[in-house]
Amino acid sequence: MELAKLDLNLLLVFHHLLIVKRVSTVANILGMSQPAVSSALGRLRASLDDELFIRTQSGMTPTPYALQLAEPVAVALDVLQQALNVRGAFDPKTSTRNFTIALTDVGEMYFLPVLVNALATAAPGVTLQIVSVAQTSLKEDMSTGKVDLAMGLLPQLQAGFFQQSLFKQQYICLMRKKHPLATRQTVSVSALFSAEHVRVLATGTGHGRIDLVLDKQKHNRNVRLTVPHYVALGDVLQHSNLVAMVPERFAQRIVKPFDLVMRDLPLKLEESPIQQCWHGRLHRDPGHRWLRQLMRKLFGDQATLGEEQAF
Repeated sequence: MELAKLDLNLLLVFHHLLIVKRVSTVANILGMSQPAVSSALGRLRASLDDELFIRTQSGMTPTPYALQLAEPVAVALDVLQQALNVRGAFDPKTSTRNFTIALTDVGEMYFLPVLVNALATAAPGVTLQIVSVAQTSLKEDMSTGKVDLAMGLLPQLQAGFFQQSLFKQQYICLMRKKHPLATRQTVSVSALFSAEHVRVLATGTGHGRIDLVLDKQKHNRNVRLTVPHYVALGDVLQHSNLVAMVPERFAQRIVKPFDLVMRDLPLKLEESPIQQCWHGRLHRDPGHRWLRQLMRKLFGDQATLGEEQAF
């Protein structure tokens, strides 16, 4: 069809509906009524001669044609937004911009001390707000600009998002120095499963993959404590004979403060890629580019660092 015959405002409805899959949510985002959103979708269906979205129990599911349109529409809207919202070059020395970053509790412990210290020198007026990657509205908040960047292993951020791998890490076994297993340089599978464990759920992240591997073993795992996140793990391990399987860089942060020791896992497990993820609407924003470059500089492993990849 000819572009001149299409109301470009309909593409905004299409773009947001593709991300959040709910008419009511799109209405809130765009400041429209639900009937107005439904009407806009009806007009777009008629113009493009395709259903575009099918109503299901999980929301509005895009048709193959809608998925085909997703990326070019997102890119086009982003380019138009940037053109209408022209900004000068970002100067970190004078900027007072606030960036909102979504992190896991592990990410808070690993990234924030280094990042805050770097900002004090490179961008003294820049401020940070930290939110949880586990919040159910993360995709919506990133698509609307409420969240600038998300860090971690986040497979749920795909269509409409960019990501870049910063580093990969192993999972290791963590325990107090006086733990019976700490006297061994190598921990066997049978010794590992004879110990009492702490299980960390880490909802909303990819860290649950370690539990999948452990639960597939022929040995029964003796889980004495299950916690929702990592934040209290150092204290728990320091004062008990429990062991925990945790990401290596998290372990490196808490070993000395809590007088713990690390041991290699006696199981084969693929390394976890840790990424920075952002929505396409901020891809060309000068300030956002600067932030991503800073994260690459501070945390990127040259052996792992990938190109910025769109989904």
